[in-house]
Amino acid sequence: MEYREFGKTGVKVSVIGMGTYYDPAWILLSRIGIYRNRNEKIDAIRAGLDGGINLIDTAEIYGSEPLVAEAIRDRRRDELFIATKVWPTHLSWSKMSKAIDRSLRRLGTNYVDLYQIHFPGRTPIREAMQNMEKLVDAGKTLYIGVSNFNMDQLMEAVTSLKKHELAAVQLNYSLANRSIEKDILPYCIKEGIAVLAYYPLGHGKLANNASLRRIGEKMGKTPAQVALNWLIQKNAFPIPRASRRSHVIENLGASGWMISYDDIRSLENEFRIQD
Repeated sequence: MEYREFGKTGVKVSVIGMGTYYDPAWILLSRIGIYRNRNEKIDAIRAGLDGGINLIDTAEIYGSEPLVAEAIRDRRRDELFIATKVWPTHLSWSKMSKAIDRSLRRLGTNYVDLYQIHFPGRTPIREAMQNMEKLVDAGKTLYIGVSNFNMDQLMEAVTSLKKHELAAVQLNYSLANRSIEKDILPYCIKEGIAVLAYYPLGHGKLANNASLRRIGEKMGKTPAQVALNWLIQKNAFPIPRASRRSHVIENLGASGWMISYDDIRSLENEFRIQD
C-alpha cells in the first residue's frame, strides 16, 4: 500500500481509504438496532486494515460507527486515521459537542483524526467552523474537514478558521463526475487541502466500463482498479465502500502502479468534465 501526506497535516495515510456508507435502508434499520450483514461488513473493513489501509470514513448518520469500532478493536489507534461527520442539524455548539461525544462512544475512541461537516446547514458556516475549532482545542478531533461544500462555501469555511486550518474536503469525484476539477480540486491542491473522493466508481458503473477494462487488461488490473488509480494520480483519496471482503481486496490492487500518460489522456477525453 502506498501512503501520502494528508493535506498539510504531516500525517501519512493510505492513498485508498474505506467508506462505510451502505444504503438508505441500512441507515433506517440501524436506527432500531438491525445491522444487515454486520459480520460481513466488519470482515471487509478488517481485510482493508490487514492490507495496509489506515483511512476509514464514516458518519453519525450512517449507522456504521459501531461496526468501525468492532473492526478496529485490538488495532493500534495511533496507526489509524478515523474520519467521521456531523449532520447539518447539529452544527450549533450545544448540538455539535453532544454529537461528537456520541460518535466517540460509538467508535470506542477518545478522539477522531478528522471531523467533517457532512453538509452545510442553517447554522452559519462561520459559526460552525468556530465550533469545530473548539473541538480541536478540546482534543476530540485532530483535524477539521467539510463535505459537500461548493466553492464559495469552501472558501468561506477556510477564511472562517482562525486558529486551525481546514484539512480536507469530501466530495463526489470520479471519472464519471469530474466537476470539481473546474475549481475546487485546483484550489485544494494549491492550498494543501486533502480531497476525499466518495462514489469513486460512479455508483458502480465504472466497474464495467469497456475503456477501463481495455486499459486494465494491459496491466492485469480490473476496471475498478484503473478508476481508483486514476483518482490517486489526481491527488485525491478515493474511499470506495467497504461492504465485502472481495471488493476491498480488489481495491487494494489499485495502488503501487500508475496508468500511463496516454491512457490517462484517452480516459479524460472519453469522460469529459460536464458543465
